[in-house]
Amino acid sequence: MSLRTEGAQCGGVAVEFDNDNDRDSPVIKARNIPQSALIYLKGPKFLIYVSGALSMWGDRMWHFAISVFLIELYGHNLLLTGIFGLVVAGSVLLLGALIGDWVDRNPRNKVAHASLFIQNISVTICSIVLMLVFSYKKWIEEIWDGWLTVVCYTVVIVLADVANLASTALTIAIQRDWIVVITGYNRGHLAGMNATMRRIDQVTNILAPLAVGQVMTLASNVVGCGFILGWNLVSLIVEFIFLSRVYRIVPALSVKPPAMEHQSYLEKKRKRKRSQARTSACPATAISEECTSLHLQEISRIPVCLHRLRGLLSTCREGWWAYYRQPVFLAGLGLAFLYTTVLGFDCITTGYAYTQGISGSLLSILMGVSAVAGLLGTVLFTKLRSACGLVNTGVISSALHLVCLLLCLCSVFAPGSPMDLSVLNMGNASDVGGMTGGHQRHGYPLRGSNNQPLLPDRSSIHWTNNTVLFENAPAGTEPESYVSIILLFLGVITARVGLWSFDLTVTQLLQETICESERGVVNGVQSSMNYLMDLLHFIMVISAPQPQHFGILVIISILFIFTGHTMYFLYARKVKRKPHTNT
Repeated sequence: MSLRTEGAQCGGVAVEFDNDNDRDSPVIKARNIPQSALIYLKGPKFLIYVSGALSMWGDRMWHFAISVFLIELYGHNLLLTGIFGLVVAGSVLLLGALIGDWVDRNPRNKVAHASLFIQNISVTICSIVLMLVFSYKKWIEEIWDGWLTVVCYTVVIVLADVANLASTALTIAIQRDWIVVITGYNRGHLAGMNATMRRIDQVTNILAPLAVGQVMTLASNVVGCGFILGWNLVSLIVEFIFLSRVYRIVPALSVKPPAMEHQSYLEKKRKRKRSQARTSACPATAISEECTSLHLQEISRIPVCLHRLRGLLSTCREGWWAYYRQPVFLAGLGLAFLYTTVLGFDCITTGYAYTQGISGSLLSILMGVSAVAGLLGTVLFTKLRSACGLVNTGVISSALHLVCLLLCLCSVFAPGSPMDLSVLNMGNASDVGGMTGGHQRHGYPLRGSNNQPLLPDRSSIHWTNNTVLFENAPAGTEPESYVSIILLFLGVITARVGLWSFDLTVTQLLQETICESERGVVNGVQSSMNYLMDLLHFIMVISAPQPQHFGILVIISILFIFTGHTMYFLYARKVKRKPHTNT
């Protein structure tokens, strides 16, 4: 009786059959179905999915909750939330290259475990501080003439920022490096894992804030902090176990290029610079001992702190240069430009929607539909990639995204649009929001006056999943026509299909194109670019905060998006001019 062994794809587990007749038997096939399922559940892909889902769920809960907590702490004022957003964006912008270089220079398991530990412990400590502040706020405000409260606010923001930096490092390590190795550099499997991770992210983006929001609403902020604290401790243990198992069952994760190839790109570049400096400082005829002593004396003159600071600045500069010299640079920069937009379901767009008479319940439904559109984008990506190739998938996704955004552009000039360019005229500043008669394109009463910012006073707002819900909304806030707002949200929702397909395309291009030794630093700089362009869109809103300005913001957003896709078109054209490669 002969034995035949066939390896299963997941985990490389072998299944033995007695003979060909037994193998073809329906009974054996039925018996192998649960066995295959068990193999998959123990395989690296499933473990990565579960670990990623836990991490994303915790991140989404925390990002939502910390904004609400900061608003509640500072007397229903947006100041602390604004400071927190600025600190988070600024820190990733400045430290993105350093984080990526750290990921490149260290073993994969140490990077993942350290990032996971720092992130969850920072959130845990921050939750404890918030629980104490909420429980003893009046007593804390009386200590040190209120300065202890300032210290608590600072600690909360710093810890939350550290957690975000650690989350960035973990995302670069797992989603930009580990899954490339786990799939064995197979482009089809890599596209499938990327799409699945994005689907998980879309689902958690909707459900996680709703879950923690219900806890905070039905119980209290203290209970909400405790819920997040408990989740992070449990998630830390489970993710640590799962990532450790993945590292053990995928031997390739523990293998890095030997000797000089093991060093990151920045490290090798620094060594070349040092050797060149020594060669120029000491001629060939000089004595080697004298050359060494002169070099040591030169280093000793520089204080240690300044020497380290110069090294960090050099790492940042070289990291940005490494990003610039990548063949996929234009595609990555084009993706970053897509972050400068108000055409998304954030507090800006939802706040504007309220001024146009859209209720909070309807906004929640629209957000759910938008998430479904994003999921369809992940399906479109996998289908297009297998049919047309990766680069062409990006071209088609870009075109689809731009076509859908034409609806948003039409909404600016459609009936019901509040846009009025006269609000930009400083000479008519006294008439802003108070236009009457024939000068008023679109009239709708708001609380107080028409000169209403996109985000009014927080005292009457509930924050739920980035949706602004107002209590006691005055009657008669409906616009004259809903055509404009319908076109706006129709464009935003349908554009999500092309947007997420394009995002996955550029993500996989970065994974496939960047060499292993500099994968971390380049993705770190990409994160910095994304945050930089995201900051610009908040600056835009600060510069033009009135609902009458929103049409101008839409036009500027579409121009940024068009520029980003144009960069990708240039990249695709350059790639197609080269010898054909199978993508």
